[in-house]
Amino acid sequence: QVQLVESGGGLVQPGGSLRLSCATTGSIFSMDVFAWYRQALGKEREQVAILTKGGTTSYLPSVKGRFTISRDNAKNTVYLQMNSLNPDDTAVYYCYLGARSSSQSSLQDYFGRGTQVTVSS
Repeated sequence: QVQLVESGGGLVQPGGSLRLSCATTGSIFSMDVFAWYRQALGKEREQVAILTKGGTTSYLPSVKGRFTISRDNAKNTVYLQMNSLNPDDTAVYYCYLGARSSSQSSLQDYFGRGTQVTVSS
């Protein structure tokens, strides 16, 4: 059973920084895609950042230059470093993993339960 557990959320003042972590456990043949999504109150979930197995990254335009997605393969953990936070970044942040259980299997989608990030003075 694959599980994703996020941590690192909290309350931060505008201009501050947070680093979110997402630890992955379970039997996985290949972790093909990692991503972070967020959902603000009353809004649809949006993809914030994505990191492919090959190392390609892509960011939501509003966070580009402020957020960085990275991974530690030894720890099966993906991170989202968030700098220069502003109130518009307030949301529940979800970790996503697109993974295969074998070389023959299709890509399966996994989401964590989310961690709250609140940017407020």
